[in-house]
Amino acid sequence: MTDLPRSALMTVRPEWIDFNGHLNMAYYSVLFDKAVDQIYPALGFGPDYQKTGFTTYIAEFHICYLRELHEGDRVYATFHLLDYDAKRFHLYQELWHEDGWVAASAEGLTLHIDQSGPRVSPMPEAILSNLQDLKDKAATHPHPERAGRRIGLRQN
Repeated sequence: MTDLPRSALMTVRPEWIDFNGHLNMAYYSVLFDKAVDQIYPALGFGPDYQKTGFTTYIAEFHICYLRELHEGDRVYATFHLLDYDAKRFHLYQELWHEDGWVAASAEGLTLHIDQSGPRVSPMPEAILSNLQDLKDKAATHPHPERAGRRIGLRQN
């Protein structure tokens, strides 16, 4: 486990279970998204942020499914900020079962959006400062092994 920022425990709901008897792949994304919603206020993207005319959009998101989850399982997600610049940030998350094992990892690139365009735009200084604080905390951890992976078939 880790001391990175993490979400509250979330429970796998019965309606999220697919015909194979485990969590449907779409709901891993839901769990990761719900976890980000919990850290957003600490970054400055709280519920009222959209009223400023700005928001965030996810530009790319990759999930690695590592171990099945089932109805009633309780999980939390960690948040590891890999990098950021004035207009975007690169994050890595892991979905941890309450028993201490990783069920999935996710990596995403998020854009800061001026909704009047919509167009990508710089983030306010206060948010950039919060991102720097988060990046400093993450710097004490090794770069995640699964971050930056490519998908494809190996050619022999």
